[in-house]
Amino acid sequence: MMPVPKTNDKGEEVEESTVVEQAPTDQNESAPTINDIIIIDPDCLELDLNHGRIGKIQNLEPLTSIERLYLRWNLITKIENLHTLVTLKEVELYDNQITKIENLGALVNLEILDLSFNRIKEIEGLENLKKLQKLFLSSNKIGKIQNLNNLENLNLLELGDNKIREIENLDGLTTLQYLYLGKNKITKMCNLDSLVNLTCLSLQSNRLTCIENLDNLKELTELYLSENGITKIENLTENTKLETLDLAQNQIKVIENVGHLEELTEFWLNNNNVSDWSTVESLSTLKKLATVYLEKNPVAEDPMYRRKLKIIAPSLTQIDATLCR
Repeated sequence: MMPVPKTNDKGEEVEESTVVEQAPTDQNESAPTINDIIIIDPDCLELDLNHGRIGKIQNLEPLTSIERLYLRWNLITKIENLHTLVTLKEVELYDNQITKIENLGALVNLEILDLSFNRIKEIEGLENLKKLQKLFLSSNKIGKIQNLNNLENLNLLELGDNKIREIENLDGLTTLQYLYLGKNKITKMCNLDSLVNLTCLSLQSNRLTCIENLDNLKELTELYLSENGITKIENLTENTKLETLDLAQNQIKVIENVGHLEELTEFWLNNNNVSDWSTVESLSTLKKLATVYLEKNPVAEDPMYRRKLKIIAPSLTQIDATLCR
């Protein structure tokens, strides 16, 4: 069988990627039709099998140099038959039907693992992945943060859109820089003290009522807390490197305790209850402030809303979704 150049949607040839053929099963079998994997180039570094209607990981043993394996948007139910692919650095199994993290122990060189949009209930089977840097587990059914402390090189952890109720068991992740826990059921900001290198924390769409326990996160530059039940801006004294602060869609009435955030460039407070212009004047000390969202607050109903904001913070280049003239 002769190899055929791989092309993208525009008909342009794509380099550095293998070409595969997928042999459909008997058409008389019940739907959905599941394809098999047939390897053509055993020396490839990258194998792209996205949207292949693949039901089983198999026939990959000839790949002796593979570094990147993409199996997004398939029908895979089990992680298996990867133990020979020890050269792998990146595996994507996004949007399949996987229920368990397993059979990854041999992939000791893995740096990126994406298992988002599956049916996984428990974090497990990652103990040997010492080189892992990025782990994506969003949109699963995970109820507890656990079994991650051995991942000493992890710098990004994505656990958004799960069923997590508590921030816990992150003490060993001292190299972590990005933590995404949005759209869970978390009620309290806690157990973050060891994450001293964290630069981005996202807790959007949870059940938080206050900002707290961030004193050790002195490297934070991005903090996302929109769509919670927060009533007060507070406890950000040590977070002086913040550049983006997202508090949209909460229950905040007063703009306060932000005057020390001299690096702040993005401040999102839309869909709150700010009605007193005198509290908005707290923004006047923020000389780097470029973008403010205050729409859908009572102050935004003022006919002079934009003009007043620009007078308070002359550095603004954008108010809500509109650029300043």
